[in-house]
Amino acid sequence: MIFNWKDRFSTGIEEIDKQHKRLFEIGGEIYNLATLKDGQDHYDEIIALLGHLKEYTEYHFGYEEELMEKYNYNKLEEHKQQHEMFVKKLVEIDTQDIDSKQKKVILDILDFIVNWISSHILGADFQYKDIIK
Repeated sequence: MIFNWKDRFSTGIEEIDKQHKRLFEIGGEIYNLATLKDGQDHYDEIIALLGHLKEYTEYHFGYEEELMEKYNYNKLEEHKQQHEMFVKKLVEIDTQDIDSKQKKVILDILDFIVNWISSHILGADFQYKDIIK
């Protein structure tokens, strides 16, 4: 599966890793929904997953930003902007598109999440891990 946690994603900060693992689980739920071939309408499930993803990322981003602020991380503002971009992308997903183009929308969301995880966690998050550890 595409969202299996691997040690290479570990920051060594227990709570951050726990939260990242939860994001992987949500990504796995999106993947499972994207790969369904049952011909059913999954609008409500997509909306619920998007809401859950937005809610959880806001919680995680808030926790991460508080930690970075506590340790005077010098790239905090840049990191916050990346977080804001992620949430903005989730908010901009058109519910009308979800209704009429479910498969395309869920695949686009999946692609976005996969790219985010590889670039943000392995890139931006790894830049602060030594300062906080």
